[in-house]
Amino acid sequence: MSPLTPDGRNEREPYVVSSKGHTAVAINAAAKAGEWIKSRQGQVKSLGTKTSAQDLVTEVDKGVEQMIRRLIQTHYPDHCILGEEGVLPGADEATAALEEVRENEYLWIVDPVDGTTNFVHGFPFYCVSIALVIRGELTVGVIYDPIRDEMFVAEKGKGAYVHGVPTAVSAETELGGSLVAMGFPPDRVFAQPVNMAGLQSILPQVRGIRAGGSAALHLAYVAAGRVDGYWEVGLNPWDCAAGVLLVLESGGAVTDTQGDPYDISTRHVVASNGQIHQAMVDSLKAADATGLTRS
Repeated sequence: MSPLTPDGRNEREPYVVSSKGHTAVAINAAAKAGEWIKSRQGQVKSLGTKTSAQDLVTEVDKGVEQMIRRLIQTHYPDHCILGEEGVLPGADEATAALEEVRENEYLWIVDPVDGTTNFVHGFPFYCVSIALVIRGELTVGVIYDPIRDEMFVAEKGKGAYVHGVPTAVSAETELGGSLVAMGFPPDRVFAQPVNMAGLQSILPQVRGIRAGGSAALHLAYVAAGRVDGYWEVGLNPWDCAAGVLLVLESGGAVTDTQGDPYDISTRHVVASNGQIHQAMVDSLKAADATGLTRS
């Protein structure tokens, strides 16, 4: 007899989302946004920057966020939406924007194009990320990769799925056999040196490191067992909220870089299959590459 999922279904049976409810709305918004993004690749007319020359924004990012907002608000006009393009650039601004809205009962967290630099260059590794926080708890997480037509979906307590098939983190137990992902955010002053220190510490200990340029997709890949772990210093809530739920509902672990529990305000993130988690955290601590200081 096949094992059962947390909600009592046969794990081999595809998971079907009902046509109504928060998850269905998130899936619909991500799918429509993703297809429009894909259709615009190579047609960017207006390219701007935010915090640095490496922090790009296009009219596609802005248009997609408006599309997602409209699709959500059609069903839930009273819900609050925190979207990347509605926040001024900078870590302090992101923190302030989250604090302003986090007490709302229903808070949607949206990254219209996670991996904008990839999108601009035609590098096929970007996605739409949509999360829903209900009364302070991550409850829904949806990441859609329009290039591969992969829809990653997680509901709190119901597992995580890609096209209805349950996802599970890898079974790797040692850093030496692990493939690990990391990121290089556009902040060249603080985040880049810290991430480089982490890279120098972890690289000699693992089988390989990948840096694809999309935090959300890296987290989805941890959830799907395609990489064993991921870390990055300098993230925003919209970069990782949906992906965090995917990892947790796939049996993995997510903390800050010191090993403390994840919160939607956490900016320095480690995600893994759970079994290599402490080793990753210890390596970052030893290299002074957590981006955090103990009081």
